[in-house]
Amino acid sequence: MARQISQAIEKQLPKVEGKHVYGNLYGIELSKLSDLDWLVKVVVDGAKEGNLHILELLTRKFSDINGIPGGVSVIAIIQESHIALHTWPESEYATLDVYSCGSESKPEATFKYIVSKLNPQKVKSWYADRGNEI
Repeated sequence: MARQISQAIEKQLPKVEGKHVYGNLYGIELSKLSDLDWLVKVVVDGAKEGNLHILELLTRKFSDINGIPGGVSVIAIIQESHIALHTWPESEYATLDVYSCGSESKPEATFKYIVSKLNPQKVKSWYADRGNEI
């Protein structure tokens, strides 16, 4: 009986269309990974490529490590969810997450744009369906 009620309630809920593209980027030029202003521009332009709408940007430039410029985090809170870019210049490495909801968003386009600008030697990427499967 409880299961039937639960199923009836679920049928009334709207479908959530969630798309999550994320990856690890290897072998990136050190100067790109430590340039906060440039990385912010790349994320903002990438959001436009994927029809994502930025509500707020959170940024952080970390301290140098043994004379190597510190990494950067750029997190864009978007109307559709978020974009998160984190860099480790000392390892020539970055991670990128693009998570969005809605049928009009194109997180794959945002991901590809940002990756193209960072120009890594190697990329490992994944896609997850984050919808509610009603």
